[in-house]
Amino acid sequence: MLFWIVIFVVVVPLAYIRLAPSDPARFNRQAKPVDTATELRTGGYVWRKVLEEDGQDALRSLADAAAATPRTQALAGSVEEGQITYVTRTKWMGFPDYTTFGIYDTPKGERYLEAFGRARFGRSDLGVNAKRIKGWLAALK
Repeated sequence: MLFWIVIFVVVVPLAYIRLAPSDPARFNRQAKPVDTATELRTGGYVWRKVLEEDGQDALRSLADAAAATPRTQALAGSVEEGQITYVTRTKWMGFPDYTTFGIYDTPKGERYLEAFGRARFGRSDLGVNAKRIKGWLAALK
């Protein structure tokens, strides 16, 4: 009996975390309005920069840096569409984190580049999304 309780309490939730499908409509989106660079209370990070050019080269650099990261794969979108989302899974447990890069317009007509990283499960990511995005932003320099 104890064996089945352990299976139900431990193994089933871990299997769900690893195998749950990722809905592109839910995760391939821009962040809600926040400051320029903000750690979110919900286990995420948003970074924004107003662009002086079209931003396609910057978006491509971020996408290339993300694609070269271990355990990271594209979920939806493309550089050509102006928005692309990646899923990065933790090494041991396979927890998914989602990062969306995009070029958007402000109501004032300015264009900005945004990186929006967030965890799917849990209330905190212990700063992992912020650290990952800051590492990818180094590709812009």
